[in-house]
Amino acid sequence: MLRAGIVGLPNVGKSTMFNALVANAKADAANFPFCTIEPNVGVVSVPDARLEVLSKLSNSQKIVPTRIEFVDIAGLVKGASKGEGLGNQFLANIREVDAIVHMVRCFDNDDIIHVAGSIDPVRDIEIINLELVLADLAQVEKRIAKVRKQAKNDKNAQTEVELLERISSVLNDGKSVRSMGLLEEELLIIKQLGLLTGKPIIYATNVSEDDLATGNEWVEEVKKFASSDDAKIVVVSAQVESELVELSADETKDFLEALGVEEGGLKSLIRATYDLLGLRTYLTTGEQETRAWTIIAGMKAPQAAAVIHTDFEKKFIKAETISYQDLVTTGSKNAAKEKGLLRLEGKDYIVQEGDVIEFRTGA
Repeated sequence: MLRAGIVGLPNVGKSTMFNALVANAKADAANFPFCTIEPNVGVVSVPDARLEVLSKLSNSQKIVPTRIEFVDIAGLVKGASKGEGLGNQFLANIREVDAIVHMVRCFDNDDIIHVAGSIDPVRDIEIINLELVLADLAQVEKRIAKVRKQAKNDKNAQTEVELLERISSVLNDGKSVRSMGLLEEELLIIKQLGLLTGKPIIYATNVSEDDLATGNEWVEEVKKFASSDDAKIVVVSAQVESELVELSADETKDFLEALGVEEGGLKSLIRATYDLLGLRTYLTTGEQETRAWTIIAGMKAPQAAAVIHTDFEKKFIKAETISYQDLVTTGSKNAAKEKGLLRLEGKDYIVQEGDVIEFRTGA
């Protein structure tokens, strides 16, 4: 299961949002820095309205959504790369995740202390980004010193040193590895370093409930910054989400309508994180269950089948496939088959988002 780490300065709403993400999480949300020391981990379902629709078509006994693991990582501060505020421990926690959700404070509240004394989301982002850059730079320089000795007689080592020196130059300019647009083979070379600034990132702008529908000036500043950092942005309100946890479905709908939004930012954040990780969903449906399965974009049918069971890849014959929309429009697989919409795909078929599949396997 892929993991996303929630990071940010202290008191930006990380733990409050985490508690909303996993309603039964036990993360403390308190008004002082370093409330969260050990990372809290929770598994959340990815919202997918298609499952309910397919379940009704198939009279399924249960629905099983796909999931992502979120990690609530303690607040970073200036100097974290040098160990300030337990920084080394926190940075190590970030290295273990696949993507970063950077929580940014875009609300004003005199009752909640800001570690820097004022609200300035771009400054806050730059504080953390600089610490990640410095931490990566230390990793890269250490690796260069080790591999350079081998580079005299080893072409692979020489290639690695040249790549690391390019990365070092970019980091010294205060830029991220993410901004370099490295090739897949280059990413494989540096994979073991777990470079923080190479991870995909979403900026989650935490606003008051009054600004959830429209955003505010601080959100606009983050949008502008994110566009230059090859990053996504989602508007959320941790406070709203913490209140929604206590409400019924009908109460939630009424509350959100009163705020002028169709859904809270939480669902948008989960979906955006899923997409950021390059994930796709295919679906299976029947009387026993309707289920969403997670794959990496570009996976072929046999590899997608292996997500259900490894034997399915070895014994793969065909994938009986129909798009979700075609199945819903026709109302059943039999009706879809009569219209030529149900296909038998082979080993080279690249599974598409929303495919409804039944795999045929041999003995």
